[in-house]
Amino acid sequence: MMDTPFPTISIVTPSYNQGQFLEESICSVLAQSYRNIEYIVIDGASSDGSAEIIRKYAGRLTYWVSEPDKGQYDAINKGFARTTGEIMAWLNSDDKYTPWALTVVADIFRRFPQIEWITSIHPIRWNERGQAIDVDFTGGFNQHSFLRGGNFPVKGSHGRRWIQQESTFWRRSLWERAGGRLDCSLGLAADFELWARLFQHADLYGVSAPLGGFREHGDQKSVHQREQYLREADQTLRGYGKWPCGIGQRLVRDIIWKVFRQHSLAAIPPQLRSLLHRTGLFYPAPVAVWKGKEWELITGFVV
Repeated sequence: MMDTPFPTISIVTPSYNQGQFLEESICSVLAQSYRNIEYIVIDGASSDGSAEIIRKYAGRLTYWVSEPDKGQYDAINKGFARTTGEIMAWLNSDDKYTPWALTVVADIFRRFPQIEWITSIHPIRWNERGQAIDVDFTGGFNQHSFLRGGNFPVKGSHGRRWIQQESTFWRRSLWERAGGRLDCSLGLAADFELWARLFQHADLYGVSAPLGGFREHGDQKSVHQREQYLREADQTLRGYGKWPCGIGQRLVRDIIWKVFRQHSLAAIPPQLRSLLHRTGLFYPAPVAVWKGKEWELITGFVV
């Protein structure tokens, strides 16, 4: 690991009329102790003073612009097209990273070259004031579980929680293999559709550290247009032919997860783990955890 160079982490923030929260979001990136960062802000010609806030930090940004665009995902694609870093992510203009996020991300990608994308198993929710009001536990992640609705928490699903976009990072090589773009034909769930594509190429590794959080303030598309987001995510899963989950299977998986959730990262003898996986109800879930002196990989399970 010591001979592996520190990767450049490229972060894009799409911005549109979120001036109330924008500065705090920008500062959550610029205040990171990790310094090998490319940071780009793409503002869609906001009318609320956002450009003035961005200009205040222009000297510390790799690039920024304030001009009309075709929406959030178009702005993100435009931003990523200007990046060169090995590790990629985006942070919306009303969300925040934890102060240690990028050092953890860099450590894990340096130590484990086989890992191609990661996300926290402890997603944070911020309130309107920027205070952390909840730290959840999602368990790990697995492609088969995802395609059966394991990360689609709606009625009729055994799903637990979303894959939190604010805590998700990936290698550029994976991004390029998966198409190198967000699908702008989707107005809201292009993040969910991207996860489905990334899963076709690589396992998603959970991380036991909180990395970022979603700010709940009510005046956001995920609240006002939630039904559209759910329709687009549902459409994405149906395209892979594993969703919706049958009623019987859903009930069994739901019960199993409620009973065993708290033990999903426990050390399980390999023979028992293999037996559980062969049942088809338990899926292996790789997770990076801190073991006293260094990050190590364990295998948990999801349903």
